[in-house]
Amino acid sequence: MRDDPAVIRMVNGARDGDRGAWDDLVERYAPLVWTISRRFGLAPADVDDVGQSVWLLLVEHLPDLREPAALPGWIATTTRRECLRLVRTGRRTEPADPVELLTELPYDEVPLDEELLLHERRTAVRTAFGQLSPRCRLLLSMLVQDPPAVYREISDKLHMRVGSIGPNRARCLDRLRQTPALAALIEFRIDRPIEDGGEQHG
Repeated sequence: MRDDPAVIRMVNGARDGDRGAWDDLVERYAPLVWTISRRFGLAPADVDDVGQSVWLLLVEHLPDLREPAALPGWIATTTRRECLRLVRTGRRTEPADPVELLTELPYDEVPLDEELLLHERRTAVRTAFGQLSPRCRLLLSMLVQDPPAVYREISDKLHMRVGSIGPNRARCLDRLRQTPALAALIEFRIDRPIEDGGEQHG
């Protein structure tokens, strides 16, 4: 994963006892913990237990983390280990051998690199979306809700002519792509080497 300045700031701040940096770190990676836990089919209460365990372990091991960029991988791996512990022990708390646990990943588990890349994309999109104007956020939200709002509803809500909704959507999406968060992600993907002779897709 790339060296994200925001992650470096959060890690260094959390190490120094900055509560705000710690809260930002948890907010950023809680969705990753939740997504991995749900892939194991855990009940909501167990998902919460896994999250608490992961954050407690991170408090303990954060001073030992040499590279801030390694944090997402550490969180993902630790979350999987905690999930496997719950699955195998039925919520008992006996320590388990991490090497043994990692050899028993469910057959449909998403590879770690892919899991982290998906999380990075979601984080970038959420951050970029928050950098748009309120009007653009509302327009795009209404267009992607399930089911999408009809144009007449959008027109009434935003006081926008029906014929201008499409052009406004295009401008908002263009602004979204140009936000620092998405621009950095797009640049990172372009700079990545093509693996196994495959093609890069935008």
